[in-house]
Amino acid sequence: MNYPAIFLYLITSLLFIGCSKEDEPIPPTAVDAYVVADHNSIRLASIPSQWISEAKRKLNIAYSHTSHGSQITDGMSGLVSFKGSSFSWSGKKSDDALFIHDYAISGDLGNPDRTTWAARTRTYLAEHPEINVVMWSWCGQVSTASVSDINKYLQLMEELEKDFPGVTFVYMTGHLDGTGLTGNLHLRNEQIRNYCRNNKKVLYDFADIESYNPDGVYFGNKKPNDACAYDTNGDGTLDGNWAIEWQNSHKEGQDWYKCNSAHSQPVNANMKAYAAWWLWARLAGWDGK
Repeated sequence: MNYPAIFLYLITSLLFIGCSKEDEPIPPTAVDAYVVADHNSIRLASIPSQWISEAKRKLNIAYSHTSHGSQITDGMSGLVSFKGSSFSWSGKKSDDALFIHDYAISGDLGNPDRTTWAARTRTYLAEHPEINVVMWSWCGQVSTASVSDINKYLQLMEELEKDFPGVTFVYMTGHLDGTGLTGNLHLRNEQIRNYCRNNKKVLYDFADIESYNPDGVYFGNKKPNDACAYDTNGDGTLDGNWAIEWQNSHKEGQDWYKCNSAHSQPVNANMKAYAAWWLWARLAGWDGK
């Protein structure tokens, strides 16, 4: 028996297997339950450091948006100075930062129309097989959407999920617009929420986060808008601002941090960043408990 030849074959096979696995992107943990990042997901300290590290190791995220959607990534950028480098993210893959291809695809869920984003996503994923999480943001178009428009959005997301089973697609609600609980925006956001809940989808609930201050005080019944303004006394005038009020009663650099927050206030982007990291940890395998 030619033992040297057998030994060489085994060593070569092991090296080949090792290289193949190393080159393959690590998929996010399969999600078979309704996962929602909302105002209940902003307790940053509740996320175990292990799952922050696992998110960096496992996730390759493509995030596409325009101005409102930048609240998430601008909040995440400010968070690094506020809480430290463990929350670093970058457009380049490294062991020390979460990979996010920010502004990965031009446009948003309603720009230039309500369907182009899906075709662009297909093209992008064909060119970037390493991506395993895709998230798109709205920029106001849910306010004018019909039931049919939202059904089309949900249908296109479902088709992408079927055609790219190794990718987690994150659904999103539209930002607040001051029309309150009887307005079209709320009704269409509820349509998205109900679909995600009933079909075990992953949802980043942009609007829900804007409906509460960091202490959990609810403003959704006071017609809040994306700037965090609200109607204090029911007279139809948005004469309060829960974010400014909260910031003024808390210490900057200790309770909240300054950062860019398009159309809004810093603490709104702070909360959006906390909820995003909660979601990344969940997609990496954390059970949220």
